[in-house]
Amino acid sequence: MRESFAKNRTGILLMLISSICACVGQLFWKLSAEQGIWVALAGFLFYGMGALIMLIAYRFGSLSVLQPMLSMNYVLSILLGALILKEAVTIRKVIGVLVIMAGVVLIGGGDEE
Repeated sequence: MRESFAKNRTGILLMLISSICACVGQLFWKLSAEQGIWVALAGFLFYGMGALIMLIAYRFGSLSVLQPMLSMNYVLSILLGALILKEAVTIRKVIGVLVIMAGVVLIGGGDEE
């Protein structure tokens, strides 16, 4: 498991940064409904940066490990929704987040050779 993580470490880190950029971009799109075009454009900038970082990440790991890392978008979206938009976090969402995080950990450490 440690060998797999070490082999894919840079790719995993870049994928997580990509997820953060994509989620911030989407948050800005949501906020732009009330705050205007400049916030929407900032959202496109963040989302585009996330896509570019994702493309770079694929050079540093296995597709079968890196692609599932993007499911962290769901976790980050719930956190941003709760913290910034004051959306409710139900027990069902918490359970879903825990399942996603467990899957990401298992997949991140499961690239055996």
